[in-house]
Amino acid sequence: MDLLEYQGKQLFARSGIAIPDGRVAADPQSAVDAAEAIGYPCVVKAQVQMGGRGKAGGIKIAKNADEAREHAAEILGKELHGPHGEGPFRAHELWIEGASDIDAEYYASLILDRAEKKPLAMVSRMGGMDVEEIAERDPDALSRQHIDPGTGLAEADARQLAVDAGIDEDVVDGVANALVGLYAAFTENDATLIEVNPLVVTTDRKVVALDAKVTIDDAALFRHDELSDIHDAPGGDPQEQMAKEKGVTYVKLDGDIGVLGNGAGLCMSTLDVVANVGGEPANFLDAGGGSKANAIVDALEVITSDKKVRGILFNIFGGITRGDEVATGIIEAYERVDLDLPVVVRLDGTNSEQGLGMLAEAELPNLYVERTMVGAAEAIVAVLDMVEQTVRPGVSARGLDGDNRRQFDQARHLRADRSRGRLPRPPEPGLRHRSGGRGYSRQGRPGR
Repeated sequence: MDLLEYQGKQLFARSGIAIPDGRVAADPQSAVDAAEAIGYPCVVKAQVQMGGRGKAGGIKIAKNADEAREHAAEILGKELHGPHGEGPFRAHELWIEGASDIDAEYYASLILDRAEKKPLAMVSRMGGMDVEEIAERDPDALSRQHIDPGTGLAEADARQLAVDAGIDEDVVDGVANALVGLYAAFTENDATLIEVNPLVVTTDRKVVALDAKVTIDDAALFRHDELSDIHDAPGGDPQEQMAKEKGVTYVKLDGDIGVLGNGAGLCMSTLDVVANVGGEPANFLDAGGGSKANAIVDALEVITSDKKVRGILFNIFGGITRGDEVATGIIEAYERVDLDLPVVVRLDGTNSEQGLGMLAEAELPNLYVERTMVGAAEAIVAVLDMVEQTVRPGVSARGLDGDNRRQFDQARHLRADRSRGRLPRPPEPGLRHRSGGRGYSRQGRPGR
């Protein structure tokens, strides 16, 4: 469960971490009331789960009541996009807090390192930027330490982390105290991530958490009655919220190829293969082992709700997942969802032949079947390339027929074989490529 900034700061305050005075507001008038209580200047901050809010127009400084009202009205309901095109996110709540006189910005975080089975603490003197950027620019500016859960984070260890990161000597103790408090918040609330960026030093040399990113382990919520009223924010990513409501494991990415697989390992491999053949995955979606037809329908509804998705790749290897159930889900999804997109299906394993037969009989538009994962990835990339070159913007591949449809199929085969270093012989009209046997077979009208 991802918390909003103000929710994370409330947890910080319980652990003795200094935060700016702030109030929650849901409309312009309550924003003005909060600003009047806090005093000016104050900061009006959109409560959405994204980075780069300031650059996106989601954080503004108000010097008086008129500005507070104006900024609140502008930010509430505004569509915000992250630095990598994430979103849109809509702010339904604001956090109004007193402005801080900042002398230095640091970075501090705690994350559950699952490989080491320990929390990992990280501190840097270079705040205000992503930790990946810090590590790239100046690796020595980022100090790290795994924490033994049995002993916790001692103040001496926290102090050494601050020293190793090059923190100003006069605030080393203050940063160490903040780290100890963050670790307390991390363990007491069963967090998997706590990030403060920036952790600031004010002009009077106080250490204050100016931001808060907190993720709580969903499986531990039964232990925390105090968190029972906190739910994922309405301003979060709409696809991820829909996926959570439907019980689907989904992570949004930046590409345009929707990916659906069964099992985390197969999904990750599929993302790698798609990228390797020149595609850009739009998501990680694990329908889970034993996926039934309704789970496939739910998964497709989530994927197609992302307007950036231009094509969909199914990669299903049936163990306890039955191929006929997957095919039933795909067919039902075509009836319930406006699938005006190319779809490539790789279906193997339990009842796969039965499932493939069902798909062939259904004669679904824009549906391609491939026998291998690599072939399926090559096919969806080639199909999208052909759509981009042949079809006017905003028009799907569904409108292709005749010569255009055959050209559509030929482009798919051409790209697949070029990636393997060879060119195919031209297919005969009305014949469909069968990647498993490297030949052609009659499988109905071209393009299915």
